[in-house]
Amino acid sequence: MELYAITVAPQGAFGSSLKGDTIFGHFCWQAHYDTSLLNGGLEKNITNYKTQPFVVFSSAYPEIVRSDQTCYAFKRPDLPLRTLFPGQEEDRRKAAKEKKEKKKMKWMILQNDLKIDLGKTTFFTDNELVDRGASPEDSFAFQVEEVETLFQSGEQQHNSIDRRTGTTGEGPFAPFPTDVIYFRPGTRLAIFVLVDTQVTDIQRIYKALAQIGQWGYGKDAGTGLGQFKVIENKKIEWPKLDSANACYTLGPSVPTPQTCKEVFFTPFIRFGKHGDYLARHSNPFKNPLIMADEGAVCVPTDGAVFEQPYLGRALTNISKAEQTAVAQGYSIYLPFRMEN
Repeated sequence: MELYAITVAPQGAFGSSLKGDTIFGHFCWQAHYDTSLLNGGLEKNITNYKTQPFVVFSSAYPEIVRSDQTCYAFKRPDLPLRTLFPGQEEDRRKAAKEKKEKKKMKWMILQNDLKIDLGKTTFFTDNELVDRGASPEDSFAFQVEEVETLFQSGEQQHNSIDRRTGTTGEGPFAPFPTDVIYFRPGTRLAIFVLVDTQVTDIQRIYKALAQIGQWGYGKDAGTGLGQFKVIENKKIEWPKLDSANACYTLGPSVPTPQTCKEVFFTPFIRFGKHGDYLARHSNPFKNPLIMADEGAVCVPTDGAVFEQPYLGRALTNISKAEQTAVAQGYSIYLPFRMEN
């Protein structure tokens, strides 16, 4: 499998975070309608997905370009703070204050070789990351005033419409808010993707993502949310480390006990819902899934895990509307050395 980084630029607010498992679901709908995206078609490859994933998407991460050098901001590994920040203060009051400050350091920046060295890694807060963020010449189709971080939650007002009259009806005007995500103008995001070149290629993946960005991604895409522009793609060598003893995941995943003997993670519960015509099914909701969110650290059972650049498994039996539906429980990972 080959690893690529696809750069996208948000063109407005999003109703859902750009997470790997949801991107995979959008790609599958694209492959359903465009049979040229996958050799052999979607049905055949979904059947084989349990043992051989044809594509694995990561979540989206800020891309930083300075002096013609590209680096990426990743979520701080979900390890105990004492592991990431050794040498705690002995004074309990000072230690508590120090711990509170270190919790704000949510980001680490990696060079384009994607190699992690915890002993040399510097962690950053949201505000510190902005100082190293997007190029000012990039522009948005919309402007949000005083977005102090790369991502900022907000609300968008809606109101129920009577489709027969095209108005809010005779009742009271009752707007309701929905949560949305705004991006700082100029933000560029990188989505990493593992591609089985016997099934598809990066040009077809690029085409599918461009179509997703045009029509909108995630919740409330029909109202204009979730639009993005695909800028470029570049091949990346998956980092190998002979002394590695841990895996840092780049997307939500479900690690298996056969491959991971210990996992440090933040729980992420996916309350999924079908899209497209299945959204009109009598039961369009998928079964809830408990996953390890991106940034999880898996300690493998043996060195055989490092022979392939992904871990996890396919998730089946997730839908009553579509028995063959699967979810991406796989994740790309970066190998690194975690000191014992």
